[in-house]
Amino acid sequence: MKQPPRAISLDLDNTLWDTPPVLEQAETCLQAWLQEQAPRIVERHDRASLAKLRATVVAELPHRAHDFTFVRTESLRRAAREHGYPESLATEAFEVFIAARNRIDPFADVPGALAWLARRLPVYALTNGNACVHRVGLGEHFSGSFEPAAVGYAKPDPRIFAALVMAAGVDPGSVWHVGDDPEADVVGAQRAGLVSVWMNRTEATWPTQWSAPDVEVRDMDELVRCVEASL
Repeated sequence: MKQPPRAISLDLDNTLWDTPPVLEQAETCLQAWLQEQAPRIVERHDRASLAKLRATVVAELPHRAHDFTFVRTESLRRAAREHGYPESLATEAFEVFIAARNRIDPFADVPGALAWLARRLPVYALTNGNACVHRVGLGEHFSGSFEPAAVGYAKPDPRIFAALVMAAGVDPGSVWHVGDDPEADVVGAQRAGLVSVWMNRTEATWPTQWSAPDVEVRDMDELVRCVEASL
């Protein structure tokens, strides 16, 4: 029997907003900036080859693979060096990317539901990405945020969930973790002893190789109803 929540943790990408258009926007902004500021890189690298360069960084430095900010910045640093630009260009280029990465349109159900939750419980962000709740304009509702770059581990590793639980100062079983990814969010939460809530916005079928989530919701409004019923 699941406990009533004393804290809520939320995945960000594809849970609070639709991520593919955001990433497309960010990649387009980065490529346009490189075209203007570092044309020699663009002559050699399109988006696909830059992705391959990131894969090379991950293969060479697997212990940093969880840190998307490092991987992208390091790949840009290598491209800059290779084509005769100062390595500092990588930091400028990444800021162009991450600024666009944080320009999001939350799903329509998010603002009201998030405000309702935050008035009643501490709400934390628990993401494998590098979006920032403050930069996207939702920070006022969050008591804290946990991401691999800061914690050193990515979901479904139980250690990132443990960092959240320690910060919340409550029993793991009283934390409801909400996310769209069956393995990273649901299986990860279950293994760490949290209540798992699957955000199934696409009406997908649950993968049968894993235990079913404790709770399944279609949107944040349904999450509010589940929380309200449990309190």
